[in-house]
Amino acid sequence: MQTNTPPRSSIRLTRRGRIVLIATGAVVAATAVAVPLLTLGGEQDAKPTSLVIPEGWRAGQVYEAVDKALELPPGATRKSLAKAHLRLPIDAEGNPEGYLFPATYPLQEKATPESLLAYMVDTANKKFNGAPIAAGAQRNAMNVYQAVTIASIVQAEAATKADMGKVARVIFNRLERGMPLQMDSTINYALGRSTLRTTLDDTRLDSPYNSYQRMGLPPTPITNPGEDALRAAISPTPGDWLYFVTVKPGDTRFTADYAEHQRNVAEFNAQQKKSAQPAK
Repeated sequence: MQTNTPPRSSIRLTRRGRIVLIATGAVVAATAVAVPLLTLGGEQDAKPTSLVIPEGWRAGQVYEAVDKALELPPGATRKSLAKAHLRLPIDAEGNPEGYLFPATYPLQEKATPESLLAYMVDTANKKFNGAPIAAGAQRNAMNVYQAVTIASIVQAEAATKADMGKVARVIFNRLERGMPLQMDSTINYALGRSTLRTTLDDTRLDSPYNSYQRMGLPPTPITNPGEDALRAAISPTPGDWLYFVTVKPGDTRFTADYAEHQRNVAEFNAQQKKSAQPAK
């Protein structure tokens, strides 16, 4: 494991769960992103006229939603990527993760997977490359792709809109101190899952998305973030926090003190154990 993180101006993306450190030999994750259901516009029994992409969906979920909306065989939209000619940044290396902007998209009569994906990416480019996102990224010594990657983690990690700025600050503080991010959401992404719990074996996963083992940001975004998460990524809340854990819904605790964090983790573990017990 590396022990130093390069200056943010040169951080390369090496690649949403809470930061939970190894405490008393166990690794515990906090809240993972809740995956909303696909919502299609129009009458229930009529052909849908719009496609809603919620904030925080992964690319795979978007592909499945497009397949369903256009009544295509499963996997058709994913296969169409090669001929979609999406206008992605160079750093993306053809991977649209993070750039399938969450919004409501009209389903034209001649809509295709390629046209819908292009519409999403073009919408993302308009949002990301204009003020204030581009200027905010530059102000924080990042490029836009790095800002989108941070926003994607914020989207996955923050339990509420109010927490987003604090989560973003934890990410910045850890990068600046040369600490691994230790975000469970990045491991969940690598494993294609969403879970409340990360095991010690999970943190040993050989993946560029394992932010327990790899320094810096993951190589791509891990969700498609919305505007609130993007604003948090370029304007994080001031603070010295290095750790956070959602002990229970509505109770996310941020701290710069590891001993305090361990106590919060212990309380989280107790809550999880209690909730797992069968009702008497």
